[in-house]
Amino acid sequence: MSHDPAAAAALAPLFGALGDPTRLAIVARLGGGADLSITALARGTDMTRQAVTKHLRVLEDAAIIGRRKAGREVRYSLRPDRLTEAQRFLDAVGAEWDAALVRLADHVEGG
Repeated sequence: MSHDPAAAAALAPLFGALGDPTRLAIVARLGGGADLSITALARGTDMTRQAVTKHLRVLEDAAIIGRRKAGREVRYSLRPDRLTEAQRFLDAVGAEWDAALVRLADHVEGG
């Protein structure tokens, strides 16, 4: 899987979006399971609603979060399926590294 350039290209925006500490914190807050508004996401931070909106746009473009209209406000939620894709990719990379380390150990011990 990790050698598949198309899979890596599809996941690059996700990893890029998660590479920012503010966006990672937003994902963590949404990981609690509740749909949250921009106001709720900005509460308790030093960020403006406009700054939160900018970060939400990046997360939404990477398909990490979804949004729905609830009356006059928009509520955001985590898309765990997208994070599962990233986890599978990282698991595959980790398995390849583990296999490479075993081959190296066998070579060093046997050679």
